[in-house]
Amino acid sequence: MTRPNPSRSLSVSIERPLKDAYDFLQQPQNFSKWASGLANSLHQVDGKWKADTPEGPMEVRFSAPNAFGVLDHWVYPESGAPIYIPLRLIENGNGCELSLTLFRLPAMTDEKFAADTEWVMKDLKVAKQILEGG
Repeated sequence: MTRPNPSRSLSVSIERPLKDAYDFLQQPQNFSKWASGLANSLHQVDGKWKADTPEGPMEVRFSAPNAFGVLDHWVYPESGAPIYIPLRLIENGNGCELSLTLFRLPAMTDEKFAADTEWVMKDLKVAKQILEGG
């Protein structure tokens, strides 16, 4: 049996109704506005989403639109296992929480995991700023 990968749950509170936040965040074309690690190069090729990442070109698949705030996506390196990125919106009063679970991949150094954590938090804060109109 394999052991679970270490993980960190990262989140920001957003002063915007969940539905409004979801309507914006679930559209892959909006990722370029807030998800710098993935989306500065996100584009469609033959009906598939592709991204040029620091680790090379990758295919990106998104969860289907849903009523549950699920924004999960999977990144497929040209070689290696897919990378699962759980991303959720959770209602919180009149606003919502945007939460991402970051998994530490096998062979990832402490320094790389810490850097990825900082990068994800920066991106979540950008999404918050956009959605709150800042």
